[in-house]
Amino acid sequence: MIRILLVAFAVAASVSWAGAQETALPAEPGAREALSSRPGTVLVLRGLDKVTARTEDFEIAIGETHVFGSLEITARYCRRRPPEETPEIFAFMQISDRRTDGFGSEDDSEQVFSGWMFGSNPALNPLEHPVYDVWVIDCRA
Repeated sequence: MIRILLVAFAVAASVSWAGAQETALPAEPGAREALSSRPGTVLVLRGLDKVTARTEDFEIAIGETHVFGSLEITARYCRRRPPEETPEIFAFMQISDRRTDGFGSEDDSEQVFSGWMFGSNPALNPLEHPVYDVWVIDCRA
């Protein structure tokens, strides 16, 4: 009985693998499927100060920096999927924390985050900071 199930599973897997290989290949050599959305120009974020429980929604133009508490948030890229696809917002940003320990100059800052955040799953790649949280809300054209 087990042998029959294993053979059936192997046959089904090879058929689905062959079908996936056929559909994954482009029609022409070197052809790529065009992206179905365009990069945005404004990233909308929500920040939370965990000490005061204060939240703030703010917009950052791509390439610009916004100050939230001691954080300096620089938006580098964002993209939003079109409505006919599964909703998702992608954002690449860099976040620095201005030092407040009294030992450095006011211009000193430490990069605490550099990477992608996703609107549907903020816990996938979160900012790990003892005082602040930041979430992606929207990406606008």
